[in-house]
Amino acid sequence: MIPNDRKFQELLLYVASRCEGDPTFGATKLNKILFFADFLAYGKLGNAITGQPYQKLEHGPAPVRLVPLKRELVPHAAVEQQRDYFGHVQTRLIALREADLSEFTGAEVAIVDAVIRDLCDQNASGVSDLSHKFLGWEVADLQEVIPYESVFLDSRPLTAKEEERAAELGAERRRS
Repeated sequence: MIPNDRKFQELLLYVASRCEGDPTFGATKLNKILFFADFLAYGKLGNAITGQPYQKLEHGPAPVRLVPLKRELVPHAAVEQQRDYFGHVQTRLIALREADLSEFTGAEVAIVDAVIRDLCDQNASGVSDLSHKFLGWEVADLQEVIPYESVFLDSRPLTAKEEERAAELGAERRRS
């Protein structure tokens, strides 16, 4: 998958604009929204929205190229604002222009909007905790890129029907 830097930057602006009124929106929440949107799109659509690689960091997944790509936006298309948030420094990305969504499909925008909506009640700790439950993040080493295919991993126990089907497939394979 080839990362699309321009599309990623427009996604940054779109998320910043959509989350402007969210008092819990800061750098951590931005990282997690981007991560969940890209990985959910990969799972549902067969392609990530931006194709950017995400790495395992201590506090959850983050885009590998976030800093340089965000730096290209500031100060022309966005600014970063720091403020106190319950005794912590919160760094917010503020969009200075509307995002250009011409490269996005309707399904991609709908996924981003759904992720934003699903995470709107979560603060930085909440979204980090949620991202730590993602198996791709759990099994990766620190600073290792998390494979998009890990979106298909599941830790739930198999149902009796699934175990039966696996046994059938195994038996068929042994016969051939």
